[in-house]
Amino acid sequence: MRIVFFGDIVGKPGRRAVVSHLSRLRAGGEADFVIANCENAAGGVGVDPGSARELLAAGVDVLTSGNHVWAKREITEYIQDSDVLLRPANFAPTVPGWGYTVKPARNAVPVAVVNLIGRVFMNSYDCPFRAADAALVALGERARVIFVDMHAEATSEKVAMGWYLDGRVSAVIGSHTHVQTADDRVLPQGTAFLTDAGMCGPRDSVIGVRTEQVLKRFLTQMPERFEVAAGPVVVQGVLIDVDGETGRARQLSRFQEVVSA
Repeated sequence: MRIVFFGDIVGKPGRRAVVSHLSRLRAGGEADFVIANCENAAGGVGVDPGSARELLAAGVDVLTSGNHVWAKREITEYIQDSDVLLRPANFAPTVPGWGYTVKPARNAVPVAVVNLIGRVFMNSYDCPFRAADAALVALGERARVIFVDMHAEATSEKVAMGWYLDGRVSAVIGSHTHVQTADDRVLPQGTAFLTDAGMCGPRDSVIGVRTEQVLKRFLTQMPERFEVAAGPVVVQGVLIDVDGETGRARQLSRFQEVVSA
């Protein structure tokens, strides 16, 4: 079976590009299960119910998120009742929402999705490694195919998570930096790994934001409102071939496509 993961979706340009790309994937039978990180899908920071519904209606099966998930106040009530929009499992246990879920793929194989967030150069979250252990215990035998979105800043922390979960999950794919890495591989025990899937957002930008605004912030150290850039949009992610019976990954490949705005 084939699992597709789209890197961080940035604003309306990213959403529209993913919707268009996804319609072709679905029509061609190239995806049995689709996951996307949506934490920047609404205006470039955060996600709102409308953005989530748009992506789910287009065929995304599960949405993951990260440190910006609470940026839009209205998402709090929505996420509390949703098992297809996740927040990191190692957030404080009292916050709304779920850190993992199980949903059927197009071929009826159950797929578990686990959302984690790193701690290095991030906030003081609970341990993602122990949270991963707890999620796997809670999932039990509900799914052999298990996908992990490791939303983190530090490459070392993402790589460590890949090795920590090798043989216990089907894939550990990183998100958050908006820069696609080239270290895609299947680890020795059958876990597909990639440090970062990249982003779905304006190409001619600084990780999706208007270049002049980011430069002004760096050059002056003064507050500057960030806005989603315009122009051509890059769609980045990864396609993973997984054995639905064993949960082991056979291979993975990065994809990158530039489309008109």
